[in-house]
Amino acid sequence: MLNFSKSKVFLIYLTFLIITIFCISNFSNLDKFFFKKKVNLGLDLQGGSYLLLEVDSSSLEKRRLQSKVIPLKKKLKENNIEYNKFKVDDNNIKFDLGESGQEKFENFFLNKKDNDINIFLDKYNAFELDYKLNNNQAIIFLSKHGLINLRTAAVDQSIEIVRRRIDEIGTKEPSILKRGSNRILVELPGIKDPERIKDLLGKTAELNFRLVTNNSDVFGNEKIIIQSSQEEILVSKRIILSGENLIDAQPRFDNLNNEPIVAFSLDRLGSQRFGQATSKNIGKRLAIILDGEAISAPVIRDSITGGNGTISGNFTFQSATDLALLLRSGALPTPLNVVEERTVGPDLGKDSIKAGIFSLIVGFSLVIIFMVLKYRFFGVIANISLISNLLMLIGILTLLEATLTLPGIAGIILTVGMAVDANVLVFERIREELKKEKSNIQAFDLGFKRSIVTILDANITTLIASLILFIFGSGPVKGFAVTLSIGLLTTLFSAYFISRHLTSIIVFRNKDKKIII
Repeated sequence: MLNFSKSKVFLIYLTFLIITIFCISNFSNLDKFFFKKKVNLGLDLQGGSYLLLEVDSSSLEKRRLQSKVIPLKKKLKENNIEYNKFKVDDNNIKFDLGESGQEKFENFFLNKKDNDINIFLDKYNAFELDYKLNNNQAIIFLSKHGLINLRTAAVDQSIEIVRRRIDEIGTKEPSILKRGSNRILVELPGIKDPERIKDLLGKTAELNFRLVTNNSDVFGNEKIIIQSSQEEILVSKRIILSGENLIDAQPRFDNLNNEPIVAFSLDRLGSQRFGQATSKNIGKRLAIILDGEAISAPVIRDSITGGNGTISGNFTFQSATDLALLLRSGALPTPLNVVEERTVGPDLGKDSIKAGIFSLIVGFSLVIIFMVLKYRFFGVIANISLISNLLMLIGILTLLEATLTLPGIAGIILTVGMAVDANVLVFERIREELKKEKSNIQAFDLGFKRSIVTILDANITTLIASLILFIFGSGPVKGFAVTLSIGLLTTLFSAYFISRHLTSIIVFRNKDKKIII
């Protein structure tokens, strides 16, 4: 077991060198000559923003019920079910039934085989709506199954939209996680302007185009104020075009006035609709409405059939950039409320780094001194193995561009302890074998063979525990699990290959002399 072929020695140190060289890219003065990869610092080390967002699904539930009104009325009519006093509030659809209508309505609702009740079922053929009868009044509302599905879909879609918006800003290594049934955790390391992030994530970004009208008597019109000029206008509730037809939006400068604008492109269906609407309404004003507020209401000078247009509204370039970002990433299904906010300053992050590095240096130094005093020259070999272990650990973290947090530093410190433990087990076993065997080579060979099983058992069980932490944990717990898992693998490599090879060199050179550990 102490014999190493030249090819094996070459592979061992080539692997060590390739992994270790990635450490160099973490030094700012040398990264231009090597790789661009670096270990990213987490929120607790470089500062940044922590936001806990809550998905407000109440408006979504109301819209879902509203979408059932017309199909429900149609089906009631088709099934000859008489009703009156039909009304919709925030959570219910209510209407009165005659005496004979109650039984018809119950059969109509419960018979899954009847095509007439498809409006009550979701795509999984489960009831999305539920009902109750109270003194000849039917009350229809979202079932528990329907509420859970609606809220789950809203959270999942919101996470995707939030991720798109954060990615557009260029934040490196953001952490966006689901928390509970209706909350989203967002951690943004290195963010210097948390208010801008809150503004971007707090907007639903529901865009639509509607015609301005002068007829205040027509039902279906509403008054809206234009943000830039504070002009009050009357717009039709009929939506000509929505943000769903948008495929791109970019900030630009207007060639005439050199003012920031947002240029947008529409898909094929949106281009057709926009072309038809602008062709029929030349000379009229078209209101551009975002989240219920008018950005601007320009006059339609000509038909726009190319699928491209611009939005103006006294923007700064930053506000035009943010609006384009919101439109590109898509509208949130429902508003997000900030329920908790924390900002970690970069100074606190630097203090954390200093404290972590100081504790690592102190622990590392004490271990090195202990190993030299305890095992003399072989303690030096153990320390070389320990240093190589740390270099490989940082190299792999750099290669993966992992995010290092304070718990991650704790994982590195724990790795140092595990690495020392492996060397102590080997050397103590060798001591026992030297008392029994006359041959140094055989004693060292048996020492490594019989200790490796114990080392593997200890490290593999710890590795399993760290993998479980990684799978079921999140945030700092995952950071700890990553560094610990990688550290365990580098510990096995350094103890089984590097330390054993260096030891074999000493043993073969002193095979006929007395060796004391």
